[in-house]
Amino acid sequence: MDQPDENSETAKPNASRRQALMIGAVAASAVVSIRPALAQTAGSVLNCEIPVPDAARAGNYIAPDGSLVPANTPGAFPPSPRAFKGEEVKSAFRSGRSLPGTDPSRSQAYTNYIRRLQQGQSGFTCYASLQNPRR
Repeated sequence: MDQPDENSETAKPNASRRQALMIGAVAASAVVSIRPALAQTAGSVLNCEIPVPDAARAGNYIAPDGSLVPANTPGAFPPSPRAFKGEEVKSAFRSGRSLPGTDPSRSQAYTNYIRRLQQGQSGFTCYASLQNPRR
């Protein structure tokens, strides 16, 4: 009476196959869903902005080493009149070219400021995103 049912024995391999196919289908749909999100994230990283300096420190000048100093400090640069896009900063870091609208010494001071950004400062998240080696 306790003889195994032939159908239950043959059903086990089929069930395993079905489970594997279902897992594969779920994984494939996850990849399809994640890729556009990553592309969108990469695009937003290049469009994010980094103010130099941030609004809370707008009255300060930027010293050549990137530190903030009082306004009109000799050798320091006034704040940038506009925020720089992530793409502009990334390009300046990679190529060593100046940030748009700046001469080489001002650009160096601004990029030094950006490198000194810390969590909580405006532009930090954008800068941190540029450092992530996704591409």
